[in-house]
Amino acid sequence: MNTENIAPVKSSERYVILDALRGFAILGICMANYPEFSLYTFQSSETIKAMPTSGIDHVLRYLLYIFVDGKFYTLFSLLFGIGFSIIIANAARKGANGFQIFYRRMAVLTVIGFLHLMFIWSGDILMLYALLGMLLPLFRNVSDRGLLKVSVFFLLIPVVIDALTAFFGIRLSAPAVRAQWHYCNLYGITEENFGYWLRDAGSYKEVFQFLVQGALVRVQEFVDGNRYFKVFGLFILGFYIGRNRMYAGLETRIGLLKTITRLGFLIGLPLSLLYAWSSMNGHPWGNAMHTLIYTISVYPLGLAYLCGICLFYLRRKEAKLWSCLAAPGRMALTNYIGQSVIGMFLFYGIGLGWGANVGLIQTEVIAFLVYIFQILFSRLWLFGFRFGLLEWIWRMLTYGKKFEIRNNVRA
Repeated sequence: MNTENIAPVKSSERYVILDALRGFAILGICMANYPEFSLYTFQSSETIKAMPTSGIDHVLRYLLYIFVDGKFYTLFSLLFGIGFSIIIANAARKGANGFQIFYRRMAVLTVIGFLHLMFIWSGDILMLYALLGMLLPLFRNVSDRGLLKVSVFFLLIPVVIDALTAFFGIRLSAPAVRAQWHYCNLYGITEENFGYWLRDAGSYKEVFQFLVQGALVRVQEFVDGNRYFKVFGLFILGFYIGRNRMYAGLETRIGLLKTITRLGFLIGLPLSLLYAWSSMNGHPWGNAMHTLIYTISVYPLGLAYLCGICLFYLRRKEAKLWSCLAAPGRMALTNYIGQSVIGMFLFYGIGLGWGANVGLIQTEVIAFLVYIFQILFSRLWLFGFRFGLLEWIWRMLTYGKKFEIRNNVRA
């Protein structure tokens, strides 16, 4: 493959709104993930009730289910699909084989995701993104209407699967659960010490032991939650948005943006209240009904976030907010994995060991402060460098050549 004339998108070719949306998504992902890093998610109900912040934590947990859970990975997945369309268009414009570039990009991301999953944090999403992303070129010649139909199909199929598995009394993730407990028994991880293992870990070896079984828990979560279908449906919708370059002509789509924002909040917000209640009460109407509520609440509200931010951007283009959000968005990969590294340091025994000792409200305050740090760090870094560190490595491995990372350096 000839890569002499191809390169990543230049800073001058970037769209601020896309970087800002990624930056906003990074905030939500940090808020969604840090309860697991702080080990709050792993605590028993008795331990949670005994915490001094239990009352406000209970309210906050409801609010997270309403406004955060699922909405930000919806945003991130849509942006991934948009990014795919940009990569292909950029490469095709320069006479290169965009699909070869894309597959190399996904192969590198698969490796990054695997390393993240096995050695840093079990909650990785990158590996799933990369593997599912490899299927996107199969839909490049599908019509716009066809893409919308395919997207709806993949977003709705989890409801059918959950109904069928409940009817037949089967659990598709059973092999992953058995494998997980095999490794738990091998390493001495029990239900009693599960919530404290990482806090009490005195060496990285113990952390790694937890990560091994945690990777299998992640497989279980993907299977039980039908996450691959949900993510791929959002990828297809993002590809539709990107192929029509909707992000490049926002001014001409104000009516559509207003309609989606209005309907997204009118439908998604009340149903998100129901989704939060179902989540907090153990899915009392069954998994299929819970998945249906998830589908008709999370996606409309996620799209309302997307379109609402675009409308606000059109009204306040000169606001400093956009450069603040865009900076971590331009370094989304570095910041995503950076959040995991910071989380390990703050909450695990090999670091400060705060895990299992903080309530949900403290966890979310820490998550917000970590995000503020990432804004400041990203702005400072991009003042002197063209790419985030991991973005730079990812690009070089994708294109098979070295790129200068520093700004204003003569060739």
